[in-house]
Amino acid sequence: MDSNTIDAKLMAKMFLAGAKNLESKKEWINELNVFPVPDGDTGTNMTLTIMSAAREVSALYDMGDIDMISLCKAISSGSLRGARGNSGVILSQLFRGFTKGVKECQEITIPVLASAFEKAVETAYKAVMKPKEGTILTVAKGGAIKARELADAGVTDLSEFLSQVIAYADEVLEQTPELLPVLKQAGVVDSGGQGLMQVLKGAYDAYLGKEIDLTLDKTSTGTAASKSGAPNFEAQANADIKFGYCTEFIIMLNKVFNIKTEMDFKAYLESIGDSIVVVADEDVVKVHVHTNDPGLAIQKALKYGALSNMKIDNMRLEHQEKLFKLSQKEEKKQEEDDLPGPKKDVGFIAVSVGDGIGEIFKGLGVDYIIEGGQTMNPSTEDMLNAIDKVNADHVFILPNNKNIILAANQAQSLVKDKDIVVIPTKTVPQGITAVINYVPDLSVEENTAAMMEEMKGVATGQVTYAVRDTNIDGQEIKQGDFMGLGDKGILSVGTAISSVTLSMVEAMVTEEMELISIYYGAEITEEDAEKLRAQIEEKFPDCDIELQYGGQPIYYYIVSAE
Repeated sequence: MDSNTIDAKLMAKMFLAGAKNLESKKEWINELNVFPVPDGDTGTNMTLTIMSAAREVSALYDMGDIDMISLCKAISSGSLRGARGNSGVILSQLFRGFTKGVKECQEITIPVLASAFEKAVETAYKAVMKPKEGTILTVAKGGAIKARELADAGVTDLSEFLSQVIAYADEVLEQTPELLPVLKQAGVVDSGGQGLMQVLKGAYDAYLGKEIDLTLDKTSTGTAASKSGAPNFEAQANADIKFGYCTEFIIMLNKVFNIKTEMDFKAYLESIGDSIVVVADEDVVKVHVHTNDPGLAIQKALKYGALSNMKIDNMRLEHQEKLFKLSQKEEKKQEEDDLPGPKKDVGFIAVSVGDGIGEIFKGLGVDYIIEGGQTMNPSTEDMLNAIDKVNADHVFILPNNKNIILAANQAQSLVKDKDIVVIPTKTVPQGITAVINYVPDLSVEENTAAMMEEMKGVATGQVTYAVRDTNIDGQEIKQGDFMGLGDKGILSVGTAISSVTLSMVEAMVTEEMELISIYYGAEITEEDAEKLRAQIEEKFPDCDIELQYGGQPIYYYIVSAE
């Protein structure tokens, strides 16, 4: 293509094409939706968000003459008002930041695009109170970094520029499973990041001049499709969701809503819930919060103006009675454990999942157990609350999950009256090995070095099931198959738990290893676990084999070798 600039008319066409491409792929993107909790369908939410803006853009496009300021206002304002869920709000903020970077330009050049991509990422990160890497944010940031690199290198061909940015963002998307364990478990990339890529690819097709039907369904009510898909409901039933209601609304402001007001409002929402997004744009404020009392959020918001587009969803759906009783039992038990003990020099906090594994940590001297794991990552606040309960001058934290280490590090930075040491354990077996190697006679520094060194020699494997058909690590996986997941990927796949576990162990164990520990989950009987233990013992006669009840959900077996 000859032109190396984008005017308002072309930008409108590119935006509409991106919206249409996302809409056509929304069900596929819905199937990827596994993070953070099943509170919506990512593809549907992102589509409703962009289509709200697309209808306004389409009206401008049909008129013929379009100026950049009007177009940018339609994209920014339309997407903000139509935003649904975290993925939708983040997408709207990417648009908002991008339009800020281009609205004063009659024609968009490569340097302008690079700056606008950076502004988009900056705006989106600011909108999310606790950004998580491995999401749509990471994919957007990767694209912005590549855009800046190409612009600074003097690339002048806009087609080549856009092609390379999209290709690199696609590479970043493919890496998201390495940043979020739940994605790796399911064998999928981040659904929000994939949605963003479909917008970019659709827009690029329009830039290249491909024939695209830009007609929008003007009769659409904007109502989300009913939530279907067994994996989401199953994950919901197995997750201990701290805040049960996904609450969204728009405040039509009648008072000044400055930066201080916005921070105060966010702080209040933080006190009653999590997953908070507050975005102010001229005379409206878009709000998203997960809370157990939507009325409190609504009452507070009414102080700033009238409310519209209100939506409250019960994320727990049909919570199983058994899980409810178990949570009550655990809560009572935790309250008993919360009683502060005598002051001591060193204390331990461990993140655990499963009553058996929790008891193992307590038996090793851990003072406080935070319930968490693949489907329930504790927050920084949970870490701080745990630190308050441990009456010690020095507190070791064992996250036992790579997706929890950042929260632990953030808690560490906020505590001033205690010395907090985060041992970056990525699995439960690493955490067990770390605490076993603690020596009371050594200093904190010496113990830290020793624990971090010892946990390096621990290989971990976990057996779970596939929630959908996929192909990963060169293996064809069918929904319902059992999978053995190692530290760096899938080690075995099959239709029988015992054979998959045995194959996984065979792939884990090296000649230097002497101990194999097996922790069987809530769905495994002791009899079946003993049979597996005998098989492993026969296969590895030179290794000591330990079998213990873990009680963990989702993972039938957790196995370590060292």
